[in-house]
Amino acid sequence: MGTWQLVAVGLVMLLGLFGVLVPGVPGPPVVWSGVLWWALTEKSGLAWWVLMGSTAVLLLNQALKWLLPARRMKEAGIPWQTLYIGGAAGVAGFFLVPVVGAVIGFVGGLYGAERVRLGSHDNAWGSTRTAMRAVGLAVLIELFACLLVVGAWAGAVLAR
Repeated sequence: MGTWQLVAVGLVMLLGLFGVLVPGVPGPPVVWSGVLWWALTEKSGLAWWVLMGSTAVLLLNQALKWLLPARRMKEAGIPWQTLYIGGAAGVAGFFLVPVVGAVIGFVGGLYGAERVRLGSHDNAWGSTRTAMRAVGLAVLIELFACLLVVGAWAGAVLAR
């Protein structure tokens, strides 16, 4: 694999890492596709092992990303409808105020849904903070998994 192609694979993986932090961009599939591209071009035993390990890590990431935050939200008594409303508000916010509007809309949607459901500001704000921590945990899990994959790829590239 040539230098320019390695740089392109690295840029795809970097895009995937940024995709983890941007709502609506599928970071792990983009990172995995970069590893797949490299493994299909490299065709070495090490490349196939990195691809298999990356696949396992990213599949485990998908399970943990849904199980751990869901447990925290269930314990706090926050219904899934609140997240759906927050997600819809985040999408609307993204188009109203590009990029940063997604975060503002998501938090505003969560708070609005919980304010209607719970009635008071203090309870709604506490519930919104709990939901944001759960969503933040999911993002951190996804980012850590993608960083592991990119680190394994970089180590394999430097080892050859």
